[in-house]
Amino acid sequence: MTQMTQTLTTTPAADDLVVPFHCDRCGALAKVRVVLANGSDLVFCGHHAREYEGKLRDIAVDIIDTEGEQRVTA
Repeated sequence: MTQMTQTLTTTPAADDLVVPFHCDRCGALAKVRVVLANGSDLVFCGHHAREYEGKLRDIAVDIIDTEGEQRVTA
């Protein structure tokens, strides 16, 4: 029997956002990436990023606008 090995992955840097990501809420093209303290991330379309902005700022370590590459440290 073969044994599975666990692999840890990290959140890609902002420069790695070449492949289009899709909103975690609705599947539309992502415009904003939210990096969390544990290293994971969430991506949202502009609509949902605006809708959840207040809550996201409370939990985010970093917020990246992928359209203008504007970096907002929370």
